[in-house]
Amino acid sequence: MDRHTAHFADNRANWDDRAALHEASGYGIEELVADPEHITPEVAQDVERLGDLAGCDVIHLQCHLGTDTVSLKRLGAARVVGVDLSPASLRRARDLAERAGADIDFVEANVYDARAAVTGDFDLVYTSIGVLCWLPDIRAWARTVASLLRPGGRFLIRDDHPFFMTIGEDITAGLRVEQPYFEREAPMTWDDAGSYVEAPDGAEAITHGVNHQWNHALSEIITALLEAGLVLDSFEETAASAWCPWPELMVCDGDTWRLREEPDRLPLQFVITAHRPA
Repeated sequence: MDRHTAHFADNRANWDDRAALHEASGYGIEELVADPEHITPEVAQDVERLGDLAGCDVIHLQCHLGTDTVSLKRLGAARVVGVDLSPASLRRARDLAERAGADIDFVEANVYDARAAVTGDFDLVYTSIGVLCWLPDIRAWARTVASLLRPGGRFLIRDDHPFFMTIGEDITAGLRVEQPYFEREAPMTWDDAGSYVEAPDGAEAITHGVNHQWNHALSEIITALLEAGLVLDSFEETAASAWCPWPELMVCDGDTWRLREEPDRLPLQFVITAHRPA
């Protein structure tokens, strides 16, 4: 990953800035603190897929502010570890866990270094949402996931659909494919002053706007997991998104967003569950 050192440094600075903005936006933090039984909508929609976590060791990769990490702990997990490359995100995650009464170990590390950064093996590796686009090498990521699982351990990812990620931001002429679908060595580089949440009045501005992203085809993601030795248990594509990139074209449906017209024409998320053979 040495060739991507500068890319990761930019992304770390970008996510440090996003952490402050996301906390200021609310991000479901106070709901978790106020109600000891509350879990995030992101985790709630996968409760059945996650199954019984009582007594399980769980690791949450790319955990950001720790809202989903706290939710996993509330589903009964014994040991929970959250991993993220952004120290500013983890400071807020630790504060949230303390306020929410959740015993969680947060570790600062690039996801590719997670195996070396944590001790022990896990019954569940979890990651969601908006995660894979920040990683340049999908096969190395899959090997990391597999290395963290003990025999019989399970994996769950819910993420933005890679075809969704090919659609350009300018939709004045309709939805148009503008970005690559398949993984490329070179990243897509952006300079954004905002994030995927609306910035509230008085929120700190994002001063480190440069960030680098990579897309990965579904075939590449699934093949990487299989090559890493995992067994695929389920795969689903959905027409719902956790965020709204095109307000003119989308409507809110509870905790998710869908296209207003003909929502079945574009997949917005996918969900994969897999396990390491016993």
